[in-house]
Parts: sequence; structure tokens; C-alpha cells
Amino acid sequence: MTASLLVLDDEPLNLEIIGEYLSDTGYQLTFFEDPELAWHTLDASPYDFDVVVMDRMMPKLDGLSLLRRIKADARMKHLPVIMQTAAASPEQVSEGLAAGAHYYLTKPFRSEALLAIVRAALHDRARWADVSQRMANHSRAVLLIKEAQFVLATLDEAEAVAGLLALTAQDGETVAMGLAELLVNGIEHGNLGIDFQTKARLKSEERWLEEVHRRLELPEHQDKRVHVKVQCEDKMMTVAISDQGPGFRWEEFLVMSPDRAFAPNGRGIAVSKQMAFSDLAYQGNGNTVVVRFPLGTDQA
Repeated sequence: MTASLLVLDDEPLNLEIIGEYLSDTGYQLTFFEDPELAWHTLDASPYDFDVVVMDRMMPKLDGLSLLRRIKADARMKHLPVIMQTAAASPEQVSEGLAAGAHYYLTKPFRSEALLAIVRAALHDRARWADVSQRMANHSRAVLLIKEAQFVLATLDEAEAVAGLLALTAQDGETVAMGLAELLVNGIEHGNLGIDFQTKARLKSEERWLEEVHRRLELPEHQDKRVHVKVQCEDKMMTVAISDQGPGFRWEEFLVMSPDRAFAPNGRGIAVSKQMAFSDLAYQGNGNTVVVRFPLGTDQA
């Protein structure tokens, strides 16, 4: 299915540039110069778009205000928004990240940068859809879980476990994506040794998934697993995720750093903490992370 992008900028020239950069991608592009009209279109058809690319500084309705409207609407809570802006100071970027713009482009930007960020946003959007479908297909018997353990090695297994456990949560889709981010991090970074810089390069070359599969087949990685321990008590679920890697300096990844805001990766842990788990803590050298979240009303 062709991806659909809503592109908003009050400067026609900027819209023309973005259209030219994306002309050979096959994406369906809908352009707006008026932010209010763009909002009314989104409000009327919130599921028609896969990604929003918009300017930050616009008349009548500025980009941050529109972003807050989008993220406050449950129908568009997980709609990826790429903020393109000349306002790129650390304080301004932090403000946008806090409002929900997990993807950033600094004007002027090159076509390669735009393509990389759009691909990253579309990938995340597809993962949301996949997790939602997995959740819909699982049995409600998962609500009877009191204690459980899972051992997994692949990205598909990570998303399956995330979708299963999220069925118990009040905000299932958000929890599912948060768990998936942490599980995938345990596999790709912890067990397979793909660091931030390497993943950024692989993403730009569209070879990240290929490299993950390649490393999974290497003799030194074939026996590595991510272990997940689950306990439900007092209407809360506790999930401990441990990988077999050497750990990492996790402190800097708990918040969305302006230094990483313009990269196509490196936001998973911060987004998980910001959107899914207020109670998230790494232990020891960083190869174990523990999260807690409230159970849904149907949970015993």
C-alpha cells in the first residue's frame, strides 16, 4: 500500500522543494499552506495519513500548537510528525520533542536527510499497525497471567511478546510499542552489538534489517537470548528485560537529546519512557531494564 504524507508549510517554495525531493518515492503527497486547513483535514480523516511533515513557524497556527492538537487526539496519538524548522537551538528542539515531534529536520536540509527521516517514521508507523493487529489476534486468556517468563532471539519474537503482554494494559497500543522498543534494543544493541552510529548508517543505507538477520546467524550470536520475566500484583504488571550484552551508558538515552533528534534512530528508549512507562529503570551495567504499568480494568 502506498504511504500517504501530509506536508504542511506556509512557504510554497518549501513545499515545492519537498515535493521534488520525494518525487521518485511513490509516496502520495498532500500539500497544505494553511495550518488550520491541514488540521481540519486531519480531524475529518485522521486515518488517511501515515506521516505528517510540517513547518514549525507558521502564521495563525504555529507548528507546536498544531502538534499538541494532534498528540492530544486519541485517533492520532501515534501518528508520526516530522518537524522541519530553522529553530534548531537545543531548547527549541527539546520543546518540540516534549510536545511529541520525535523526528526533526533542520532547514535547509538535503534530500537524503528527508528520505531517511521519512523512512524511519514510516517504519515506526508500520510497527504500530503490526502490533495493533497482533493484539487483536491474541486470546483474552492472557489477562489471567500472574507470572510468566519468555526467552526470545528475533525481532518478530520481540514484537509478538510485546503485543501479548500489552493486552493486559490500560493503554495497550502504547505499552506494546514501548515494550517492543526495549525488547528490540536488547536484541540489536545488547546481543548483536549494533550501536547508535552503526544503526544510523545502516538505516541510511536501508540495510538495518538485513544486518540484524546476518548477525543473528553468526556463530557467536546464535545462542544469545533476551530473557523476559513478568509478574502481576496489585493491579500492576512488572516486566524485567535482560539481554546478554556488556551493557551501555543508558543514562543519556532516557531523555530525547537534541543531539540525536535529527537522526533516524536513537529515540526508542526515550519515547518508551515519555509515552509508555513513567516507571522505567535500568539496572547494573544497563543490560537489564525494568518497567511497571497499570493493568486494564478486566485484569483480576
